[in-house]
Amino acid sequence: MPTTIEPLAESHFAGLYRAFDRVAREGRWLAFLQAPPEAACFDFYRDIVERGLCHFVAIEDGVIGWCDVLPVVGDTRTHVGQLGMGLVAEARGRGIGPQLLERTMDKAWSAGFTRIQLAVRTDNQRAIALYERFGFVIEGCFRRDIRVGDEYFDGYGMALLRDGTLAPLG
Repeated sequence: MPTTIEPLAESHFAGLYRAFDRVAREGRWLAFLQAPPEAACFDFYRDIVERGLCHFVAIEDGVIGWCDVLPVVGDTRTHVGQLGMGLVAEARGRGIGPQLLERTMDKAWSAGFTRIQLAVRTDNQRAIALYERFGFVIEGCFRRDIRVGDEYFDGYGMALLRDGTLAPLG
């Protein structure tokens, strides 16, 4: 079955919730170790759809991944979008991530964002390589930024400016 990339719609909510929970329970990639309550997630998704925000899902006999660029809070930061994405394990390494990222970023730029930023664990080399392929650069390292159980992990802050003027640090 071919993979399709579609804007988030209410018909995707249950599948997105299941995919999000699966990725979260891996305990490695997201800020969550399990999905929040379903009703809270559905309210969050509904707000995204109603506001026409940048959120796409990958579909292959159900939702297998997502990518979004959502506005950062604050009157002085309306030009900044925060990127988040995830794919269920069996969907990784098949070229779906780049498809999701390209569609989402295209919409984010056309929506008026001039900066897209993200956070990623420093040991998530596959994701870092994907972001770098799209022009994102590492802006900084957050020491002991993530804790899973008793173990701490560092995270990178990465960003991309619409005009491409960001250069790697160092």
